[in-house]
Amino acid sequence: MPSNHRPVLLLIFCLIGLQSRSVPAVAAEQRPMTVDDAMAMVRIDDPVISPDGSWVLYRKRVLDWEDNEYHAEYWRVSADGSDAYRFIGEEGGSDFRFSPRGTHLSFLRTVGGEEEGDKKSQLFLMRLSGGEAIQLTEHETGIESYQWSEDESAIYFQAEDARPEDVKEEADNGADAIFVDEGPNGQTARQWQNLWVFDLESEESRQITSEEFLIASWHVDRDAERIALVARYRNRRNDAYRNEIYLADADTGHLTRLTNNEAPESSVAWSPDGSSILYTAADDQSWENRNAKLWLIDPGSGEHRLVSGAFEGSPEDPRWSRDGRHVYFSGQHRTNKNLYALEVATGELRQLTSVNGTLGVTSFSRDGGRYAYTYDDYRTPRDVWVGTLGHSGGVQVTHANPHIHDFSLATMEVVRWESHDGLEIEGLLHVPATRAGDDTLPLLLNIHGGPAGVFTNSWDADYHVYAGLGYASLSPNVRGSRAYSDALREGNTVERGDGIGLGDYQDLMTGVDRMIADGVADPDRLALRGWSYGGILGGWTITQTDRFKAASIGAGVYDWTSEYGPGFNNDVRLWHIGGTPWTNAEGYREQSALTHVENVTTPTLLLHGMEDPVDTEPQSMMFYAALRDIGKADVRYIRFPRELHGFREPRHQRIRDVEEIRWMQKYVLGEDWQPQERPGEGDDDDNESDT
Repeated sequence: MPSNHRPVLLLIFCLIGLQSRSVPAVAAEQRPMTVDDAMAMVRIDDPVISPDGSWVLYRKRVLDWEDNEYHAEYWRVSADGSDAYRFIGEEGGSDFRFSPRGTHLSFLRTVGGEEEGDKKSQLFLMRLSGGEAIQLTEHETGIESYQWSEDESAIYFQAEDARPEDVKEEADNGADAIFVDEGPNGQTARQWQNLWVFDLESEESRQITSEEFLIASWHVDRDAERIALVARYRNRRNDAYRNEIYLADADTGHLTRLTNNEAPESSVAWSPDGSSILYTAADDQSWENRNAKLWLIDPGSGEHRLVSGAFEGSPEDPRWSRDGRHVYFSGQHRTNKNLYALEVATGELRQLTSVNGTLGVTSFSRDGGRYAYTYDDYRTPRDVWVGTLGHSGGVQVTHANPHIHDFSLATMEVVRWESHDGLEIEGLLHVPATRAGDDTLPLLLNIHGGPAGVFTNSWDADYHVYAGLGYASLSPNVRGSRAYSDALREGNTVERGDGIGLGDYQDLMTGVDRMIADGVADPDRLALRGWSYGGILGGWTITQTDRFKAASIGAGVYDWTSEYGPGFNNDVRLWHIGGTPWTNAEGYREQSALTHVENVTTPTLLLHGMEDPVDTEPQSMMFYAALRDIGKADVRYIRFPRELHGFREPRHQRIRDVEEIRWMQKYVLGEDWQPQERPGEGDDDDNESDT
């Protein structure tokens, strides 16, 4: 083995040692994890390392049950894990960044009047040597994103255009009709976006661009002379393919267009010497159902080339090395995520870490030698670590959930099987640690979202909650999943494979059959659950088979024709069904679960947020009404006010999770299950979930 793999192996041993220490010596002292245990866990994310690499700022999200929210706290910890303390007060903030020389910390904070519409996100600044944070800007529309100039003399930012005062006043008085797809409006009201610069000496802002466009990504070069940006001049819901890369003069705002295609580019970043721009796109000509890739474009000639061709998977958060010779990125390959280095000149790829789990690098020190990252795996909740390039191991600087040792956690293995057409499918199998011998178990089939989502070796408390109830869980990465090959990603594309609900359904069922054949699953105690595309494919599955005793499906689409305008339709039109409801009416009808609803006999729980903009809520109401009308299956529908595609309110999250377990226990195990009382709460606090 080459000698340069030695640091990688040492890092593996370090992480294995950490995980082995997390297994308690006395299993009898452990107890099953509950929904409330899962909700009470501290979430750690967004670590930012100081320019000198000596300390890290990170966010903790803590459950505030009384206020029905997750409260964010921002903490500082030394790079060796010592001296941790809360660094930002109750006012909080977001998008924390160090100035290039490390003298200041900048961030966004929402301030303003009493009414929600009067509050705006503004730039704040604080000295690292001490003192209070000061507000820099009072921009009329609030600030969406920002970047320091290299010499610390200015901060560039993106903001929406202001509405004329008479228009704003009329809208406040009720004249707020939305002219769909006219001007900046889509299905919701919008304003065009432009770039500005704030001069720290004069404390004045100057507008740079004056366009009628929407900006997806932008980056100022080291000399603050040019700005690379991705933008589009129209705002229909499925117009991402109209995103193009432009070059803006940082002084005059004059634009030069660099790309002209139908591929949605994103994430532009200047090379340190300003000779090229890094960006991401799945293809360089059209909108393809493929994994993202890294490209370079010459700002002078517009010539571009693929640089990440050696990587099979999904590159995330690419960053230039200080000398411009390499691009570092966190790469999701199959079920694990690691740090990679890509040599720009040759395209040579090196894997710098080899953890079994999810390692996501979020920031580097100024010299590029140290980096902050988060790490978690299936039995290790996320924490912050500090690593050093070229050295073994890493230093764990947070221990957010030490009580994890109190719980009896599931074991996990990656399993593979052959689908109906010979395609190899991979998935995660979680089994209760308390499983006795070769006992068969009730099996919960998890279906991921997307459809380009992926199940990874990362912390998810749901697996452990269900393991505590005695369930095994199978989570297949069916065709269409990202982080594998483009061939597997395109496997649910009509032109290159099966459409949605066809081959991916077979991938699910052959996986279930494999679990039965292996003696893991009891064929008489099968259940399924899924959210988003997981709800879509779950709904389809129960129209195709009666093998499942219970189903919980959330935020799904069950009739493609009626969702064509209200929801996303580009992926269905381009890839998964093909055509439109008027040119391919039979395809849209045949691949809709609602069309086959009379086949359903599985007891079904439906869940949906009433403000969901991704998969619209009437879809679940239609499917519910149909299931009630056919009368062949027990069905229950719970609608959640104020919730979007992903739920935000803790009380709603608890109702969702508790009622799902109650449903599974009733129809899979025949039990009248009741949740435990919330810790420290009386019966009155639990009555929403017990009705």
